[in-house]
Amino acid sequence: MTDIGVRAVRQEVRRGADHIGAATPPGRDRAVDALRAAAVLGVVLGHWLVTALVSDGRTLRTASPLQHMPWLAPISWMFQTLAVFFLVGGHVATRGYASARARGVPYHQWLTGRLTRLFKPVAAVLGLWTVAALALLLSGAEFGTVRTLVKLALSPLWFLLVFAGLTAATPLLTRLNPLWPLAVVLHVDLLRFGLGGPSWLGWVNVAAAWTVPYTLGAAWTRGELERRRAGWVLLGTGGAATAALVAWAGYPASMVGVPGEGMSNLDPPSLAVVTFGLAQCGLALLLRERLRHTMRRPVAWAAVALVNLSAMTVFLWHQTALMATTATGLLAGRLPGLHTPPDGLGWVGVRLLWLPVFALALAVCWAAFRSFEPNGGGRGRRARVVRSHRPPDRGTAAKARHV
Repeated sequence: MTDIGVRAVRQEVRRGADHIGAATPPGRDRAVDALRAAAVLGVVLGHWLVTALVSDGRTLRTASPLQHMPWLAPISWMFQTLAVFFLVGGHVATRGYASARARGVPYHQWLTGRLTRLFKPVAAVLGLWTVAALALLLSGAEFGTVRTLVKLALSPLWFLLVFAGLTAATPLLTRLNPLWPLAVVLHVDLLRFGLGGPSWLGWVNVAAAWTVPYTLGAAWTRGELERRRAGWVLLGTGGAATAALVAWAGYPASMVGVPGEGMSNLDPPSLAVVTFGLAQCGLALLLRERLRHTMRRPVAWAAVALVNLSAMTVFLWHQTALMATTATGLLAGRLPGLHTPPDGLGWVGVRLLWLPVFALALAVCWAAFRSFEPNGGGRGRRARVVRSHRPPDRGTAAKARHV
C-alpha cells in the first residue's frame, strides 16, 4: 500500500473514531467499558493460547501446553479474566436496576431486557452447531471428535447460565457483603479437600465463587470502592492468599483447567481462583483512572466501544473460529502449532503466529452473526455506544444505598 493509501486509511479511522467519540456522552465512565473489553479479550486469547486440538489420524483430541510445560502457568494468570467480567457485570447490573426502579420500570421488564441481550446470540450458536454435529456424524466423523468439537464450541454457555442467574438475583445481591459468598467457598473447599467430603460439593462453588466479584461490583455501585485503598487491599490480600494456597495448600498454580490434572481451579471453581479473582478486581479498580485517561484518545475509545458492541458475539464464537481454522488446516496436512502436540516452546512460538488467522476467522463469524446480538449491527449500533455508565458521585452513592 502506498503512503497516500496509508494516510487515507488513517484519516478514515480517525473520522470514524471521532464520530464514535462525538456520540458518547461526556459523563460516560469509559473505564467500565475498557475493563469489560479487556475481560472478554483476555478469555479469547487465553483459550486460543492454551487450547490445542491434536490430530491423531481421523480423531481430534484436546490438549494444553500447560499439561506439558506447567512452568507456563503464569500465562493463565494473565488471561483468566472472568472475575473482572463479573465485577463489571455486577456494577452495571446494580446501577441499571437502581435506574430502572427510579424510572418506575418493573423488575420483570428490566430482567427480560438484560436476558434478551445475553441469550439472543446463543440461538445462532446452538443452531449452527446442531446442524454441524449432525452433518459430521452422518459423514462418518468419529463420535469422539464430534463430541470434542461440540463441547469446546458450547463451553462458553456455562458462563452465561451463571451470569444470568446472578443477574436475576440482582435485587437480592445489591447489598450483599462479598464476604458471605467467600465464606461459602472457603467452607466448601474445607469440606471436600480438608475433611474428605464428596467431590460434588464443589459444584456449590459455581454460584458462590462468581457471586464474590459480582457483589464487589455492587459495592462499587454503592461508592464503597472509590478510594484507592480498596483496590490495594483487594490486590494485596487476594494475591497473598492465592500464593499461600498454591505454595502450602496444594492448589494448582494454573488458574484454568489442565487435561490430566487431578484438581482444577476452575472446574469447579476453587478458593484459589476466588482469591486470585479478588486480586484481579483490586488491580482493575486501581487502573480505573488510568483507563479513563487512555479512553480520551479517540481511536482507543472507538476500539473499546466496538468490542463492547459485539462482546457476546466475540465471546460465543471465538472457539468456533479456533475449530474452523483447525479443520480447514487439516486439508493441508498436520500443521505445527495447530494439529501437533503442545509439548515444547516451538509449539508456543508457532501458535502465536496462528493468532492472526484465528482473529480473521472470528471476524468472519462476527460478520455473519453479529445481527443476532441486540444493538450489534445496523441502526442499533449507536444506542449501545452512547449508553452511559457515570462514575457514582456522593449523591448517587447515597441514593444507591437506599435501593
